[in-house]
Amino acid sequence: MTTSVQASVLSSNAATKVKAKKLPNEQLLEMYRTMFMIRRVEESLLELAESGKIGGAMHTAIGHEGAAVGTAAAMRPDDYLTCTYRGHHHSLARGMDIKRAVAEVLGKSAGFAKGKGGSMHFVDPSLGLMGANGIVGAQVPHAAGMALASKIRGGEQIAITFFGEGALFQGLMHETFNMSSKWKLPVIFYCENNRYAEMTPISRASSIEEIYKWAEGYNIRAMQIDGNDVEIVHAAVSEAAKRARAGEGPTFIEGITYRLAGHMAGDLETYRTSEEIDAARAHEPLVVLRAKLLDRGIAEETLEQIRGEVEKVVAEAVDAAQNSPWPDPVEAYTDVYAV
Repeated sequence: MTTSVQASVLSSNAATKVKAKKLPNEQLLEMYRTMFMIRRVEESLLELAESGKIGGAMHTAIGHEGAAVGTAAAMRPDDYLTCTYRGHHHSLARGMDIKRAVAEVLGKSAGFAKGKGGSMHFVDPSLGLMGANGIVGAQVPHAAGMALASKIRGGEQIAITFFGEGALFQGLMHETFNMSSKWKLPVIFYCENNRYAEMTPISRASSIEEIYKWAEGYNIRAMQIDGNDVEIVHAAVSEAAKRARAGEGPTFIEGITYRLAGHMAGDLETYRTSEEIDAARAHEPLVVLRAKLLDRGIAEETLEQIRGEVEKVVAEAVDAAQNSPWPDPVEAYTDVYAV
């Protein structure tokens, strides 16, 4: 079932239809665990930010978990990933350590970048996570460059890059689409269409609301999917990855989703109604996956146990981060490069 919010954007005429492959219950349970972990980390960070314990802008992806987890499960360990400043979910789904992630957002020395990157610059090359980016759209050509490098080397590594629908209005996006298509680069463009570019609905900003159609103009295989269904996301990315590794070029995936929290901590959300948000909650990723699992014979008690275990892990990570030391002031002069 889709909500009115979801149905208003999902197209019955999407260029490519994706049939979800039914994944084993064991895998779905692990996906549920990861998705719930991401949700609780994001909610915890939002609480910390709103209480003044996090400095600077902090953007959560509450409601986007299906895209991150479905994609991570379809990637190989050596594949590349770039994402936006709203990238905690991609990083955690890819395997980033929770304690290091939370500590980084808090600006603590125990963070993966010693507290220097903060919320908007998650990175871990050991996971193929080549960087979140605070500049809208900037991570997209980076991924294309990594895909080009892989092609030149003759390897099978692919690159996937995430962005929101608002990034489509940046010129470098279209330059990247054109080159990637012309050179048949092994790159996947995943647009997390959450219907709002900051506070502006896509209906007010774009001549077309079906974002995947933009990519068709560059002769890129394009599809629109339910980005809240982790099995559909997994199937779409798996298919796109197979094409990319076979030398068939890029794929553009428009994953319809919805941001359940504000654009950033402190957002008053005057641009949408509480009724709209409540309607979207009926088809958010955790609700969709929970319904699947119950329908396939998984007991609610099993899910409750997973949630309890995750709550403990996240609470420990948040507590450890808050109690970890601040960076030594001298660190302001390290890891600084000039060219």
